[in-house]
Amino acid sequence: MAVYIKDKGWKIKKLPLKIIQMQRFKDKVALVTSDTGGLGMATAKLFLVEVAKVVIVDISKEALEKAIFEMDHENPSYSVADIAIAEDNKKFVEQTLEVYDKIDIFFANAGIEGTSKPIAEYSEAIFNKVIAVNLKGVWLGCQHVILKMKNGGSVMITSSVAGLKGFAGLGAYFARKHAVIDIMRVMALENADRRIRVNTIHLRSVNNNMMWRIEKNMSPENPEEVLKGFEATVSFGRYAESSEIDDMALFLASDDSQYITGCSHVVNGGMFMA
Repeated sequence: MAVYIKDKGWKIKKLPLKIIQMQRFKDKVALVTSDTGGLGMATAKLFLVEVAKVVIVDISKEALEKAIFEMDHENPSYSVADIAIAEDNKKFVEQTLEVYDKIDIFFANAGIEGTSKPIAEYSEAIFNKVIAVNLKGVWLGCQHVILKMKNGGSVMITSSVAGLKGFAGLGAYFARKHAVIDIMRVMALENADRRIRVNTIHLRSVNNNMMWRIEKNMSPENPEEVLKGFEATVSFGRYAESSEIDDMALFLASDDSQYITGCSHVVNGGMFMA
């Protein structure tokens, strides 16, 4: 498919639709909480390609600077923050407004996996950390961002198929993924009259740092077998790449999804039919 436009000499020029779409986020400001090694950074890069203004948030300044350098693109802005701390959430929102004066898009993506233990053996300290980052961090980020969205906007929260079914050994991680669905639904209802859309994205295993750590945690001696076991549960027979997930995030962030809110969007390679 192509789009025809007239150049300055009034000659008809045929352009690929993808080139036209690369302007979808012109004059938009996107705020992304990131894991620096996975989906958040990949999505931030695509926002930049489509000419959005981007602020990336992560707890590690060194990881942020390294990831941004490797993006090979016009440098986005960044803020170093611990999303589990209310004051840090307030800080990165205020910093974004100081630079760009608005927030149109919020991608609450950052998270940690915790450990792989049965609930009866799960450390309370690790449980508290997972909930603080993965659940409280989403709550706080949305709380501070939503108040500053003045002209509508889009909020996306990274969840997982873990939020739609159970799986042994990752109790705290799964609890968070289930909980953010109801946070999303409540926020969608509370902010519909302000034209703020709120949705969750539910992933299956993605080929990134988090899954590699989970594999190693579940079987330090043989993580390859964990990989094979996970892949066997997916109809496509493989992990997703970040690039196969971030298109969903960009769709939900764009005006193409302006009538979509309060929904769980599953991108799982056919693991199960939701």
